[in-house]
Amino acid sequence: MDDKSPRGASGAPLLSLSRPSDDCLLVSLQGEWALGRKSPSVQEIEEEIRAAGRPGRIAFDSRGLESWESGLLTFLLKVRAICGRERIAIEDEGLPPGVRRLLALATAVPERRGARREETRAGFLSTVGIRAVAFGSSCLEVLTFIGEATVAMGRFLTGRARFQRSDFLTLLQQCGAQTLPIVSLISLLVGLILAFVGAVQLRMFGAQIYVASLVGIAMVRVMGAIMTGVIVAGRTGAAFAAELGTMQVNEEIDALKSLGIPPMEFLVLPRMLSLMVMMPLLCLYADLMGILGGLVVGVFMLDLNVLEYFAKTRESVTLVFLWIGLFHGVVFGILIALSGCLRGMQCGRSASAVGQATTSAVVTSIVSIIVATAIITLVCDILNI
Repeated sequence: MDDKSPRGASGAPLLSLSRPSDDCLLVSLQGEWALGRKSPSVQEIEEEIRAAGRPGRIAFDSRGLESWESGLLTFLLKVRAICGRERIAIEDEGLPPGVRRLLALATAVPERRGARREETRAGFLSTVGIRAVAFGSSCLEVLTFIGEATVAMGRFLTGRARFQRSDFLTLLQQCGAQTLPIVSLISLLVGLILAFVGAVQLRMFGAQIYVASLVGIAMVRVMGAIMTGVIVAGRTGAAFAAELGTMQVNEEIDALKSLGIPPMEFLVLPRMLSLMVMMPLLCLYADLMGILGGLVVGVFMLDLNVLEYFAKTRESVTLVFLWIGLFHGVVFGILIALSGCLRGMQCGRSASAVGQATTSAVVTSIVSIIVATAIITLVCDILNI
């Protein structure tokens, strides 16, 4: 900014002090007070005040000022602070009009006490208390969300739920058909790995044929469901959290509430239903791909016959194991949908909050899958199934 119409010759910013009277200190500003140039320090004014005695007022002379920018404003604000501390009057009539206006704006509203953020380090007990309260609040939010989802499911079973059937069909496609490629690859590789690890030990006893039993039981009973659940958690669960989180940021969920449309029925319910329907089907497909992976190892590494391998698999895998695997799939589908939708609904109002919600959804889904697997396995062991 420059209040002078003709720009003078380039010169460094200069400061000169004089005493036209005993009670007045005149500050003369000269040169270009621009960014990139070293400006004089306010210490010169402080030293003059101490050396010659405190004046009653400070005045300015800016006739030698060629140009100015924000550096001059910073300097003058520091001079104002000195005057306020020493109780010296300040006269700014000699400053350019633009400088006076900006100074008036800068000092129009005083800084509110406590406005600056101060970092305080909490003690150990305080930290434990804060974490305990936060954990309790989080558990309460989860239980509330599960209750609302249960009510929405009850309304669906009684035919009173409100959501778009077209959205449900689209979610079925996203959760099912579009997930098949990655499920095929991962399940095939898991079957190969299980067969190879089992073959290393079974070949020592000439029991290579039991590789078919090992792969079939492991994939059908639990591994197919777990690997499918992890894949869907990283792909679909994260997508649910990102979609609902973005809607939260854009205030679309608030708009649904203002229209009287419950978000649990319109947004969460179709996502939960789609995963409940598609997860068992994906688990069946993953079981088949895992068995095919074990077949590749059995035929090309262990010299087993294809028909012999399938006969041993059919003999080992029972309907009980199949139903246990499908039950895993249904439970995992519910947990993934709830985790993704919960983190999406809890998302804050910023772009970074969407990323945090997505990450939290994946972590919550995978942890829930592992915990649910442990519980189901323990129950099956107690029931001897």
